[in-house]
Amino acid sequence: MAIALGLIAGGCAGIDGHTLVRGASTESEVVALMGEPAQRLSHADGDTVLYFSRLPVGRQIYAVIIGPDGRMKSVEPRLTRRSIERLALNTTTRDEVRDLLGPPYRSVRAALKPVDVWEYPWREVTDKRILWISFSGEGVVREVIDMRDTSDEPSGRPRNR
Repeated sequence: MAIALGLIAGGCAGIDGHTLVRGASTESEVVALMGEPAQRLSHADGDTVLYFSRLPVGRQIYAVIIGPDGRMKSVEPRLTRRSIERLALNTTTRDEVRDLLGPPYRSVRAALKPVDVWEYPWREVTDKRILWISFSGEGVVREVIDMRDTSDEPSGRPRNR
């Protein structure tokens, strides 16, 4: 039993990249620990951002920033209240959302409106949430809906708090 628990804990060690060392860990070490990134973006300053999605179950996306020297600069959770508050209606573009939050869990075309909707399951402390972002045909944020996810609660009803 103790061996099984140790293996499980060891297998989860790289989920958030907390064992990586800023300024020392290389991109290959990041990938070896965290797995293949769900998305890779290059910035004009020479940085590369690797996005590691733990959606839907882990409810988080981590961005690992690799400097032009190939060394890790930081590991950042991206599905946070602070990041979501940076979304500006009628201003933020699809590319800016992808850079800010990472790749969506799901992307669908709305049935009744000509918009694309990106879905991000996320967590604020112990509160499970779902974020939906709607984009116009021009790729600009038109609507942001953030709500509690009650799908795994009995009868879909919120628990008494």
